[in-house]
Amino acid sequence: MAHKGISHDIAAKIRHIEIYTRRMLSGALVGDSRSALKGTGLEFDQIREYQQGDDVRFIDWNASSRLNRLLVKEYIEERSRTVILAVDISQSNAFGSGKAEQVKRDVMAQVASVLALVAEYGRDRVGLILFSDEVELYIPPRQSIEHVRKIMQQLFTYQPRKKTTRIEAALEHVIKLKLRDAIVFVVSDFIDHSLGKMLPIAARMYDLIAVRCSDAQERALPNLGFLTIEDIETGGEALLDLRTIGARRVSALLKNFADEQAAKLKRSGAELLDVSNEQPFIGDIVRFFRRRMCY
Repeated sequence: MAHKGISHDIAAKIRHIEIYTRRMLSGALVGDSRSALKGTGLEFDQIREYQQGDDVRFIDWNASSRLNRLLVKEYIEERSRTVILAVDISQSNAFGSGKAEQVKRDVMAQVASVLALVAEYGRDRVGLILFSDEVELYIPPRQSIEHVRKIMQQLFTYQPRKKTTRIEAALEHVIKLKLRDAIVFVVSDFIDHSLGKMLPIAARMYDLIAVRCSDAQERALPNLGFLTIEDIETGGEALLDLRTIGARRVSALLKNFADEQAAKLKRSGAELLDVSNEQPFIGDIVRFFRRRMCY
């Protein structure tokens, strides 16, 4: 697999993700993208006994005569959906309390790469939206492994122009696309208070999945006494005295925010999938996609 214009490390990472994901797909028997239909497919599948309601045009009279029972031809056709990956590239995703290579942006790039590879394996078309407080890059959906590799390269190499987050910008974009039979994955840390009217509209138009990528210290703060915190997107700083306000109280506030957000997503009609940078997630993503896409 050739990767022109990117570093050796990123090329190796993309290659590793592709190999590992394909190995899991083979083991998980995700299946092929064809579905059996009665009568109007593109490729002959089998002959079976006639059932009430079958189209009489597809009765195989020669086979029926030989076997002395009514038989029909059944066909299969290609089933291809559109998968849109809307991935948050705002500055808050540069945070990671563990290893440097596991900052949230890297996790989101891996998650989106796996989703793209699984979709390609199922012969679905894949498109990409990279957004901050605006849509910075849009790659229209296409179906090929070369196209998916192009998407993966952008996920790992694109340099954002803006710092702040506005998920509504991505939702507005997918609403304007007016795609048919599409599933939209919004991959973000969802540290955004602007989720409003676009969310239920997008959820009505599409099969909408929110993939929330988080770090451990965004869910619970360590009990360290004084703690300086910084808003990566705005540069603002604050000094917290955890002895006074209590680490447990702050952690409870963080949990309440996450719970309220999850409830809001559910009310809008979106489904939520949580991913953490502290534990392996590729297997969970593959299994989730298999169930969600009915492969």
